[in-house]
Amino acid sequence: MLKQTVAALLKLGVVILAVGCNESKPAAVATNSPATATSPSASSLASLHAEPLVVSGPLVVENQIDVAAQREGVVVKILAEPGARVRAGQTLALLDDRQITADLEAARARMRSVEADMKNWEAESKVLQSDFDRAQKMWDAQLITKEQLDHAKYKAESDQWDVKRVAEMLINAREMAHSQELELEKTRIRAPFDGIVARRYVRAGEKVALGGRLFWVTAEGPLRLHFTLPEKYLGHVKMGQELPLTSPDVPGEKHTARVIAISPVVDPASGTIEILAELAGARGGLRPGMTVNLSLDHPQ
Repeated sequence: MLKQTVAALLKLGVVILAVGCNESKPAAVATNSPATATSPSASSLASLHAEPLVVSGPLVVENQIDVAAQREGVVVKILAEPGARVRAGQTLALLDDRQITADLEAARARMRSVEADMKNWEAESKVLQSDFDRAQKMWDAQLITKEQLDHAKYKAESDQWDVKRVAEMLINAREMAHSQELELEKTRIRAPFDGIVARRYVRAGEKVALGGRLFWVTAEGPLRLHFTLPEKYLGHVKMGQELPLTSPDVPGEKHTARVIAISPVVDPASGTIEILAELAGARGGLRPGMTVNLSLDHPQ
């Protein structure tokens, strides 16, 4: 009986041992399973890294300025409204020029008067010089005294100084007239370059001060985008490189921008470089001030 009991216990131990060995195999698989799970995570990170970098910013133009008054005055006429395309030098508005015109006419009259005096002094100088030349010949012939010769000489020299004095007066009169002409020109508000009138700040009858804003004029092109990139892109963005450009304002259009300037230095405060890109080809529906997106590949 005892032998049978011992034999039964031995059989039970063998069964328990066999079951324990079979259950250890899934634990080993479980330890290996995290390694197989890391592979999709690495590939997903790689795919995220492969996505292009998108920078956004407004389109700008080089020529864009507030046209300011160069003198104070009253606006008497508006000749350009917002939305109007203008040429360089085209008159946008007129200031009251009556006083300036009167001053200019007075300056021109003064200039003409001095010019007449100048001609008179030049003619007299020629007469006195001729008298001196004749006196010199008479002195050589011993027909006049030395005192008479000196008298003719000094009169001729004195008259030459009068001619120089009047010549300086004429220069001053001409400069005064030119100064008034410049002041008159300031009453004509002109477009500084070809472009479009974006805003008008004044109306007819309004008095403006020196430096007061009158119009906002902007060129229509070329359209450009300023943006910054991390310094790791230095050497990966090249001059002339073309980059895809889109705008949420015109979602159906696709454009290309060409890199035209790259900062040669890195901003130490932000660790970035400045890039300037210019729209290549037709602008389509793009306008200055629109927000655009530019795509760049990550550096390898």
